[in-house]
Amino acid sequence: MFVAKVSRAASLLFTGLFAGFLLGVLVLENSLRGYDASVYTQVRKVELDSLDTLASVTLIPALVSTLILAVLTIRARGNDRWLLLAAFALLALVFVTSLAINLPINGDQADWSVQAPPSDWASVRDRWQLAHVVRTVSAVLALCSLTAAAVSQTVRRNTGAGSDRVLLGSTTGSSQQ
Repeated sequence: MFVAKVSRAASLLFTGLFAGFLLGVLVLENSLRGYDASVYTQVRKVELDSLDTLASVTLIPALVSTLILAVLTIRARGNDRWLLLAAFALLALVFVTSLAINLPINGDQADWSVQAPPSDWASVRDRWQLAHVVRTVSAVLALCSLTAAAVSQTVRRNTGAGSDRVLLGSTTGSSQQ
């Protein structure tokens, strides 16, 4: 029980921080679409200075704690196991997208010159930003799934036996008005 509580708290905390971080980057990247290649390259170089580290220290604990929570919930045959599996799958999608698309582009962009960005800079930017949208939406949906699982578990715990009827709004066995 203690491990599940700590895992749930860590999962919500790190997934929330990661999703918020990705949303912030999404807003910045969207703002950059109105600027030329030199400005875009200069800002990307600043982003690449530390943002990959921030992504790692939030995504990896989010993945691990969500996996632990999902495994514990499956073993206990918890009602929220599908929400937790969905959250883990979404975080795994973020991880795979990052490894397959965003990180290789980050590596290439680190070598770009602010004075002479490559001629295909806009298409590279677009590919990175599209993958980033996929990551951001996935992370936000993972956070929503984790939150729904936490809320449903709290409601079940607070309502006791028959909580499924309470959650579904069933009137079976209650007096009619």
